[in-house]
Amino acid sequence: MSSPTRRDFMKSSTLTTAAALALSSASVASANSETKKNKKILMPIGDATETIDTLYPYFRLPEAGYDLVVCGPAARLYHSVLHEIPPDSSIPWDITQERPSYFVEATVAFKDVDPSEFCSVFASGGRAPEYLRYNEDLIRIMRHFAETQKPIASVCHGIELLTAGDCIRGKKVTTVPKCQRDAEQGGGTFLNQPVVRDGNVISCRTWHDYIPFFQQYITMLEETTE
Repeated sequence: MSSPTRRDFMKSSTLTTAAALALSSASVASANSETKKNKKILMPIGDATETIDTLYPYFRLPEAGYDLVVCGPAARLYHSVLHEIPPDSSIPWDITQERPSYFVEATVAFKDVDPSEFCSVFASGGRAPEYLRYNEDLIRIMRHFAETQKPIASVCHGIELLTAGDCIRGKKVTTVPKCQRDAEQGGGTFLNQPVVRDGNVISCRTWHDYIPFFQQYITMLEETTE
């Protein structure tokens, strides 16, 4: 009998991970729901959501005691991608390359979300925000957080959702520099620094800034949910 190939291992690993994420999304929500009903955070995703942008808060926020609810255009599995400029490409890339990564499950559709049930929204990055920003139900959700002044967090291309929901007008924000115009078109002032907090909005450039970003974001959540 021949030994399993790397391709066989990767296929098995991907399917196992997809199942694990689908299961853990439900179990993470149920673990905290009994005692922390006012600590629910909403994370909108879609196909081509960036892997680290999305999976780090997926685990970090429940670790801090918050229920993270993932939503999407429909309640289903979505494809995440690795979104980076390859460091070893023989022909340089001017823009990020995308490679398939893990699946992440959205347990609720945008149209079924009642944003009043949530204390914060987290806008992940990747290519997904480019098309999600046209979803009227998601725009409705984002506007709720702007109007109620609840914490709004954004990384990288997530700024496009904040612009679509008119969440950053008159505020200082940061994002990956290639999204500077998206921030400015939404009425924000772009600052090229790791983390910017202005009122109820906190933003960072990329997941590389996540250590200082999450230190400040979790402090912000504690200030508004205790």
